[in-house]
Amino acid sequence: MRPAIPRSLTTTGLAVALALGLAACAQQPAATTASATTAAATPAPAPAPAPVATAPAADPKVLRRELAHGVYELVYSPVTQSVYASTAQSITGVKGGVIYKLDPTTLATTGQTYTDLRNFGATVNPAGDTLYVTNSVSSGISAIDLKTGEVKSRLKFDDLGPDKKPLGPRQMAYDEATHTLFVGGVGDPGVIWVVDALTLKLKARIQNAGKWVTGLLIDPATRRLYAANGGGEVLVIDTRSYRIQQRWTPGDGQEYLLLNFAHDPKTHRLFVTDNSKAKTTLVFDDRTGRVTQRLPVGDSLGIKLNPVRNELYITQRESGKLLVLDSTSYAVKKSYDLPPNPNSLLLDPTGQILYVTVKVGFNKDYSTVGPDSVVRIQLN
Repeated sequence: MRPAIPRSLTTTGLAVALALGLAACAQQPAATTASATTAAATPAPAPAPAPVATAPAADPKVLRRELAHGVYELVYSPVTQSVYASTAQSITGVKGGVIYKLDPTTLATTGQTYTDLRNFGATVNPAGDTLYVTNSVSSGISAIDLKTGEVKSRLKFDDLGPDKKPLGPRQMAYDEATHTLFVGGVGDPGVIWVVDALTLKLKARIQNAGKWVTGLLIDPATRRLYAANGGGEVLVIDTRSYRIQQRWTPGDGQEYLLLNFAHDPKTHRLFVTDNSKAKTTLVFDDRTGRVTQRLPVGDSLGIKLNPVRNELYITQRESGKLLVLDSTSYAVKKSYDLPPNPNSLLLDPTGQILYVTVKVGFNKDYSTVGPDSVVRIQLN
């Protein structure tokens, strides 16, 4: 059967999801209830693990490995001292996904968890023993025990958009103070689900979150949740009351589709990227909500701040590059060519190793034309 466009996304929404690094694959059953369920790790067909990559001769500090079809986000667990990659196995005729456990130095596969749903966004709890993934085209999230590799529990959302189609979860943010997961829902209007991270039960919904909730970031010091959306807004939300306190905009009358965040609380700078509309990175003052800088770097997707090295990393999906900026002067220190489409970023705990996912193109049925890659960059 030819894979269809997921019911959780309209044609326009699908195009946006592609730009966000949550491209749709084969349709999954729509969610019907918003209740937690237990699910064992279910084997699904998947390609054999790729061999360990070798560093390109041009730069011995860069290691690249083809991993799997439909690689999305990476996380690091201090418990297992491993990198985990969430994948959707975007192959025609293949159902389910795989969580890959990778050696952080060689990128060799050291473990796999096969899941019956496709995996997209990913985050890990502060203890580092539980991985959470968004099952975007199935309108749900899953919790995975990293010590055993088992899927512990699952939550499916029953929220429908104005078109009566399910909303797709994109990104998550973990609030350590309350062990709460905030999950952004892509819809028009979007929603942010508030989930008990320990039980995976739905606690609340933050409604009217704008068109397509994209990036999420928690500032634990101020008890704020920042949420970006496709309407060009940054929402400021109280993590205790779940109320939207402020809505910031760039204020210049241009169209923006804001995506991903980085934050420097010491200097009160909130960075947010735009990959497709304004094609820039904005710098907001988190005290005033005003834009203080527009970085002229071009299309900007993933972003990560490294206080250890005073650097800012930005992936350019269209340009196929990873930019390294001085985070004070914003001067470009270095540029890495990572074709075709560098996507998400992970910084290791030392601040000296950066991991990048690199995506390939899509076929008409939204299967990928080949395997996506993971890149390891030694920064020092």
